Amino acid sequence: MQEAREYLEKGNAVQASEKLYKVAEECVKALATKFNIPEAQEAHREGKWWTKLLSKAAKTLTTKLNEPTINRGWSIAYDLHVWGFHEAALTIDQVKASLPDIEQLLKKTQQLAQTQNRTGIEKEPIT
Repeated sequence: MQEAREYLEKGNAVQASEKLYKVAEECVKALATKFNIPEAQEAHREGKWWTKLLSKAAKTLTTKLNEPTINRGWSIAYDLHVWGFHEAALTIDQVKASLPDIEQLLKKTQQLAQTQNRTGIEKEPIT
């Protein structure tokens, strides 16, 4: 997150976009792994987190944990990844507008990472 802020301060929309995306990606991976959802199990079996698995994981987590911040943050981050990084089509102000949503995702991830899952048992799969 710090790198993203530094790129925002420097006015580098492309690199800020990618750093914000990476924050969201790591949040989704961490939560998916913590709650051992099916998408995390698939990523483990395949040895890789595909973008489609991240998208599915964000939706599964949002539904199962009743946390819309997760899917919202992921969706905004993916938009930054495509339009801000790959296409370099977003201005610095447009990238900055996404910062609060990614910050909320990170904060929610940190909160959830410090708690047990909803069943009270670590690593019990959410199905």
